Amino acid sequence: MRVLVAPDKFAGTLTAVEAAAAIAEGWARRAPGDELDLAPMSDGGPGFVDVLHAALGGELLAVTVEGPFGTPTPATVLVADGTAYIETAQACGIQLTKGEGAELATTIGVGELLIAALDTGAHTVVVGLGGSGTNDGGAGLLEALGATADVELGCGPMNLDGIRSVDLAPARARVGDVVLVAATDVDTTLTGLFGATKTFGPQKGLAEDMMLLVDGCLEQLAVATDRRTSLEKGAGAAGGLGFALMLLGATRAPGIELVADAVDLAARAGKADLVVTGEGAFDFSSRSGKVPYGVATIAQDALRPCVALAGQVLVGSREMRALGVESAYSLVDLVGEERAFADPAGSLAALAERTARTWSR
Repeated sequence: MRVLVAPDKFAGTLTAVEAAAAIAEGWARRAPGDELDLAPMSDGGPGFVDVLHAALGGELLAVTVEGPFGTPTPATVLVADGTAYIETAQACGIQLTKGEGAELATTIGVGELLIAALDTGAHTVVVGLGGSGTNDGGAGLLEALGATADVELGCGPMNLDGIRSVDLAPARARVGDVVLVAATDVDTTLTGLFGATKTFGPQKGLAEDMMLLVDGCLEQLAVATDRRTSLEKGAGAAGGLGFALMLLGATRAPGIELVADAVDLAARAGKADLVVTGEGAFDFSSRSGKVPYGVATIAQDALRPCVALAGQVLVGSREMRALGVESAYSLVDLVGEERAFADPAGSLAALAERTARTWSR
């Protein structure tokens, strides 16, 4: 039996590469004769560069950029076949902010990372968006690339209060003719009821009253630059980094589709008898551009069944099938929350071994 193993990261515990290896280890214990094809996935968030490097090869360049609170932070640029790939979470991820201080955090480091990618001479730069701990509308990125305004752009969203004018010409000149692609897993606009702040502010540590203030500051940034662009789907990705990239001419591409194309997932699914995907929490939000839904859709197109392994399964069977997943299995249900976090790889392997009892033939 051929099994395609295509999980996302298990946030906070396992990278996608580690998750795929753990699933393969457990599956092989139960069904050593099965042929396992490992295709770690990403939707543009944390692990984006590692997944693409595993699939495409290429050269990894180490750089140091400014973190969300000014601390020097290591990051990488992947260059493969004339395209450079960067991951914003490396420079401004929630793992760096610890879910606090988003009202002061900056994306200057993402701008520095983008500059490093531009300096490789690549004709295309793909920016993976997701997992950010910042919410500054990409103002810091714009400043790093040379944009100026009547306020400081690189001091976090609250410093944007009172902004009236922004000169984007230097930043656009810095990008030049390079093709920018914003790889994102969300359709969020920049501001408003369904905007970046209201949707993702709580997980970044913004209190309700602070969210109103931050959203107001981003609204002022939008008015000072391009209000229409702020209403585009994906403008609110990564705390508004999608907006800043769109101001610089970026086109938007679903991160999961970009990675799926890079790893030739459709062809690999067609050769498999079963597709296994997974993520930390499998819930109905998975439909919004997340890896399990994307993988399940590709499996459906290939007429192959898809099952999901997750830290927690928070949907019922009807919702599960609406996402294209035949069955989903919970790590916490099998081993308990304490063991799941203490030994995530071993626990995921145990879950895969249990799942293989049902699905391997």
